Amino acid sequence: MSQAASTFRRTKIVATLGPATESEAMLEHLIRAGVDVIRLNMAHARHDWTRTVIRRIRAASLRAEREVAIMMDIKGPEIRTGDVAVPLALKAGEIFDFTVRPGSSGISGEEVRSVDVNYQGLVHDIQVGDEVLVDNGLLRLEVLEKNDARIRCRVVIPGELKSRRHINLPGVKVNLPSFTEKDRADATVGLEEGIDFIALSFVREAADIELLRAFLEEKRSKVRIIAKIEDQSAISNLAAIIAGCDGLMVARGDLGIECPFEELPVIQRRAVRECLAQGRPVIVATHMLESMITQPVPTRAEITDVANAVYELADCVMLSGETTIGKYPLECVRMLDAISRRIEREAAETWTEPTVGTGDRMKVLKSAVVLANQIPDAKLVTFTRHGFMAQGLALLRPARAPILAFTPSLAVLRQLRLLRAVDPIQLVFASDPNETIESALALLKRTGRVDSGDKVVIATDIVASDRLVDSVQLRTIR
Repeated sequence: MSQAASTFRRTKIVATLGPATESEAMLEHLIRAGVDVIRLNMAHARHDWTRTVIRRIRAASLRAEREVAIMMDIKGPEIRTGDVAVPLALKAGEIFDFTVRPGSSGISGEEVRSVDVNYQGLVHDIQVGDEVLVDNGLLRLEVLEKNDARIRCRVVIPGELKSRRHINLPGVKVNLPSFTEKDRADATVGLEEGIDFIALSFVREAADIELLRAFLEEKRSKVRIIAKIEDQSAISNLAAIIAGCDGLMVARGDLGIECPFEELPVIQRRAVRECLAQGRPVIVATHMLESMITQPVPTRAEITDVANAVYELADCVMLSGETTIGKYPLECVRMLDAISRRIEREAAETWTEPTVGTGDRMKVLKSAVVLANQIPDAKLVTFTRHGFMAQGLALLRPARAPILAFTPSLAVLRQLRLLRAVDPIQLVFASDPNETIESALALLKRTGRVDSGDKVVIATDIVASDRLVDSVQLRTIR
């Protein structure tokens, strides 16, 4: 059996970088263990750290002889509390103020505890009776009254309030810009250092994506945009958001706070289906192996959660706290790898053909996938300058065959890391397509991805009557 058949995993793994994983040695271990995309969370990242770790990732990729993609996750319109000297223990029924002007709480001699927030317009967006959720919903408060300086609330679910905690406002339309000045500065650093993806936080409508798209065009960048859906507005505008982005992230942390808990699995499944229908890759993120931040093995529920994302045919599963601050980051990657491989074998036995694409090229690619599905241990081979051929094949979710995608572009190779079942390989294309095919097959054999006698289904363009036409070929490795 060839190396491709014995070692191939279809579902891609995204790992978030942090103190637990930022060392050169650990980065190389993660890449060798199978991480495909490394995410940088810019909510608290400094620019000097960002430049250092991006260069470190590239160096680790070279040592591991496996190029990975880098995704910069920019903060977006996030509302957070300010600093507190010591954590505040809030009690049920206590009156508490959120202030948009420092020192504005406590009037007429009242002694009301308070914390600042980083968004002055909050007093205009929020209404009496609205809920304020703090620190991933661990604290819940109800708005009693407001003025132009502060919002007075009653504590409904008590807890400890620490510095710089995230605030969620279910059902409230916040008038913060989707692409902030901080985002612009962070993204500029990322583009200068050669990132591959930008994840835009708290996307509420397709117009939010266009602001980032205009910035990238201004910078003449081909970086791909990942839209993160995190609130109720995004769910209402899901189809248009997917149409406007290059990929989607189902950010279940904030979604689980903004939406009823029982809706979360429905939203996830709907988002994955809509991405397949529209031809966009999709990442399922947050709390995949949360217990492994402190424990060496996951819960049985977490194993099933990961399995469900793989069964749903998501392109990627993502680790957050597990690899930023967790005790067992490498074990988490290996756990995702093992679960994905097992479920993929099971899912192949009950494969059903997805309904995607109606254009002529998609019909050609579909015929290649059908052929590969009918030949045991076949491989799919394609050639792509911009990634579209490989993305089309990935959308068709071949049952067993890996998609071996050749490209002359290192930037495209890295972006292909996001796509389910795609194994990208860099190759200089010859002027003659047939010569390129022969070079590619020789490289596959030399690197152990195929053996003599293996069948490969090639989806590419060939020269016919002085023009290029799409074609499907079946070849046997000599």
